[in-house]
Amino acid sequence: MSENTTQITELQNPEIGKKRIRIAVALIYFSMGLCFSSWASRIPDIKTALILSDAMFGSILFALPVGQFLMMPFSGKLVTRFSSEKVILFAIPAYTLTLITIGLVQSGWQLALVLFMFGLFGNMNNIAINTQGIAAERLYGRPIMASFHGGWSLAGFTGALIGLAMINLELTPFQHFTVVVLLVWGIIAFNYPFLVRSNSDVIVIPQRRRFFGKPDSALVQLGIIGFCSMASEGAMFDWSGLYFKDVVNAPASLVILGYTSFMIMMATGRFLADRIISKIGRKRMLQISGVLISTGLFTSVIFPYLVPVTLAFMLVGIGVSSIVPTVYSTAGRQTRIPPGIALATVSSVSFLGFLMGPPLIGYIAEGFGLRYSFAVIGFFGLGITFMVSRIKAFQNS
Repeated sequence: MSENTTQITELQNPEIGKKRIRIAVALIYFSMGLCFSSWASRIPDIKTALILSDAMFGSILFALPVGQFLMMPFSGKLVTRFSSEKVILFAIPAYTLTLITIGLVQSGWQLALVLFMFGLFGNMNNIAINTQGIAAERLYGRPIMASFHGGWSLAGFTGALIGLAMINLELTPFQHFTVVVLLVWGIIAFNYPFLVRSNSDVIVIPQRRRFFGKPDSALVQLGIIGFCSMASEGAMFDWSGLYFKDVVNAPASLVILGYTSFMIMMATGRFLADRIISKIGRKRMLQISGVLISTGLFTSVIFPYLVPVTLAFMLVGIGVSSIVPTVYSTAGRQTRIPPGIALATVSSVSFLGFLMGPPLIGYIAEGFGLRYSFAVIGFFGLGITFMVSRIKAFQNS
């Protein structure tokens, strides 16, 4: 094989059925979602324990997406060079141990440092498991990517419920995270042998690509859509609990309701997305999704009460459900660039939403209030609808 050619070596052991492969990949998504949602469910507790202002906490949250963003150029190269399943074998243990460490922090700077590492290992897992998802989707020959992300979202709901139980049992974040990590290790041990075995996709690259070469313009456009979606997701992940606590003035036992309602609907939307896309097309699906995001966020601003905000966050969950899976699947189907590198390119732009969204909310909230910051994020949904109408990749879909 020439130095300018990247080619698959072995897609999968033929003795392993496609269904078992799909279950294994889905459970890897679930495991990563469970880790992240466990952190998200304890954000209000950690912020309170460290006595952090909104602006300071927003700055600290900045560390997690910075770690993700800085790792992106390397994650794609690692997955392409060593294979996604080998990267997962290293990255998942590192990611879970970092989660446990979050439960031990005693100051703001410690939290920032650990979140930075959480972002580094999280991105390695993100690129690796989405490469697994693309490979499994090719084995099936039909859209199943959204259902994998549905597994991640289902884990978010599960993690929120576990978090609520842990809070009511008065367990510390460290104890909570340790229980979750032991569960995740068990899931990985039983399913790792059934992951897709491949070094890369079946693809020929006409010339050697520089490590920091000019990104493909079509992938950047897909990334912009992902950017708007992830900024909206970031608002829900990091600030929905605080919104219920500080703006809605919900009882302590219901503070997690906003995050939970969002995650339920995002999971539901992802399990239904593949079927809906086959009927109305990707373009129409993404346009509707953008409108739902904006409608939900604006409603939460205009009617800051328990029931309206709960319903509004459900709309946001439905809205963001299909965007990232569709964008990633579209990037993985192209035949110019290995999927690991293509996903890294799209993720690099998309994760700027996570990079900018949570801190932006914190800064705006410090000066004008949390409601105004959610109103600003609401415009990102309209941006999605606008961008989808202009991108060539969706013109005939």
